[in-house]
Amino acid sequence: MPDIQLGAHNLRSHGAKVVKFHKHDWIILVFLAIIDIILNVIEPYHRFVGEYMMIDLRYPMKSNTVPFWAVPLIAVVLPIFIITSIYFKKRNVYDLHNAILGLLFSVLITAVLTDAIKDGVGRPRPDFFWRCFPDGNAKYDNFTTSVICHGEKSVIKEGHKSFPSGHSSWSFAGLGFLSWYLAGKIRVFDKRGHAAKLCIVLLPLLCAALIAISRVDDYWHHWQDVFAGGSLGLVVSSVCYLQFFPPPYDADGWGPHAYFRVLAETLNTAASTTTNAPNMTRPAEMHTIHIALDGQNPHASRDSSPMFNGIEAAAAARWQ
Repeated sequence: MPDIQLGAHNLRSHGAKVVKFHKHDWIILVFLAIIDIILNVIEPYHRFVGEYMMIDLRYPMKSNTVPFWAVPLIAVVLPIFIITSIYFKKRNVYDLHNAILGLLFSVLITAVLTDAIKDGVGRPRPDFFWRCFPDGNAKYDNFTTSVICHGEKSVIKEGHKSFPSGHSSWSFAGLGFLSWYLAGKIRVFDKRGHAAKLCIVLLPLLCAALIAISRVDDYWHHWQDVFAGGSLGLVVSSVCYLQFFPPPYDADGWGPHAYFRVLAETLNTAASTTTNAPNMTRPAEMHTIHIALDGQNPHASRDSSPMFNGIEAAAAARWQ
């Protein structure tokens, strides 16, 4: 049996190669970041706000329980720290790279969608009255009853960005991805009934939910804004995770697609070398070896090769 050690594919030996393979993805990430910056600079749509509507928009202005700067730390930096910690234990460069790439895609796609919808909808926040009339002296158009704001321009601009909640969408995008990632790593769906594993997976989602609830408590958002933002972030994080990793309930749910692709290519190369070697008889166990790549059934092909089964079991043991 050939000595195949994909665990030796670490950040130093294969990091640059893996990044180069995904260079177009990293370029797209930069464009997404630029687009999101532009969406935050432009003026949102100023939806009509009449005098009669101010009854529901007169909640007090409060400071943020969770500051804006804390959201990236919780939703991005914290998951990256956990992912990096797992890398130092497992030394799997494919897992490290694809997990961080998937996380960043999850957060940035969510950010662009959230801010684009915010600018397009222009829904006023629950505290819009005090943003519009900071001194409490309301002034309305005599004909249309539309508000005539005399507050600070930047505060009024932010007051038209209620739907959906950015705190909620960012939190569920980053922490939702982390929940998926942890579910695969600790094999929460291994049918052994360990409820403690489920608690670990749900912990990031609980944290995201508490951040979302704080937005209603602070009167920065309506409950519909929070629900829509959280749903958006959770959906995007799920799609991005499954783009790079198998579902956690899958037999290979502990590793990224890229790891098994490289493993399959390495095994096929080793099998071909063994077959073509001079003065050597092909082992009987090699007759049926074929590693499934994209579009094929991995379980059917892997079960046919005892050699692959042994290596797969050894690789899986590294993640337990």
